[in-house]
Amino acid sequence: MSLVFAGVTSHGPGITARPETADPVVRDAFFAALGSMRQQLEAAKPDALVVIAAEHFANFFMNNMPAFAMGMADVYEGPIEDEAWLKIKRRDDIPGDADLSKRLITEIMQTVDVAFAEEWRFDHGISVPLHFLTPDYGLKIIPVNINCQGPPLTPLHRAWAFGEALRRACDKVPERIAVIATGGISHWPATPDSGKINEAWDRDFLDRWSRNDRAALTAYTDAETYRDGGQGGFEIRTFIALAACAGGQGDVQFYGPIPQFAVGCTVGVMDIVEP
Repeated sequence: MSLVFAGVTSHGPGITARPETADPVVRDAFFAALGSMRQQLEAAKPDALVVIAAEHFANFFMNNMPAFAMGMADVYEGPIEDEAWLKIKRRDDIPGDADLSKRLITEIMQTVDVAFAEEWRFDHGISVPLHFLTPDYGLKIIPVNINCQGPPLTPLHRAWAFGEALRRACDKVPERIAVIATGGISHWPATPDSGKINEAWDRDFLDRWSRNDRAALTAYTDAETYRDGGQGGFEIRTFIALAACAGGQGDVQFYGPIPQFAVGCTVGVMDIVEP
C-alpha cells in the first residue's frame, strides 16, 4: 500500500502565536505529543504529505466555494497571516508536486467531484501543523480543503466518501503518502465565546473517531454541532475524511482543552488497514 501514515491534529493560530499564555503543563504535553507525531511521521518515510484542512477564506469565498478542493502546484506560499503575530515565517517556496497531485485528483474524480487549484496560499490551518511536523518543509505538500466555512457545508457522509476516494488514489501511486487532517474540535473562534471548549463533546467525538465508527461519526447534524461544538466544530469533517482514508482504529495521543489556544487540542494517529 502507498498510504504509510495517517494522523490528526489541531491548528488554532494561538498555538504558535501565544504559547506563553497557556498552562505550561498542558501546553508542554501537547507540544511533546506533536513532537512524537513528527517522529512517527518521519519514521514512515513518506515522499509527500497530504494535509486535509478547513481553510478560512484565504483562497475560497462565497463567490466560489467548492465542497472539496486540492492543490495542484509545484510551489505554494504561506502563511497569509502576519508572521510577527503567528510567529511562523512566511515563505513562497513551500514544495509541492503538481504531477503527483494531478494523478491523485484524477483518481479521486472517478467517484468524488473535486476542484483543483494551481495557486494556493496556506493559512494557519495548514501552516501551524507543518510548523511542528515538518518545520524545514522537507516533504512535498499537497493541500486539501473541505468546506467547513460557508453553508451549505459539505455533508458528513460526503467527507467520508472523499476519504475513501483519497485512499484509493493513494494506493494507486508508487509514492509513499502520508495524510494528516487538521481542525477543531470544539471551538467558537472570532466570537464572544472564543476560548470556550466543550470537553465532553470533544471526548465523545474522539471516542467515535478512535473506534472508526462510520455510522456514529456521520450521525451529527450541523445544528447539533453548532450547538455543542461551535462553528469551529464543523471542522470534524477533516477528521472524518481521515478515518475513512486510514480505515483502522485511532490512538488519541493527546487531548486537552487549552482556552488560550481557543480549541480542544488534539493529536492522534490512526492505523492503516486494507480497505
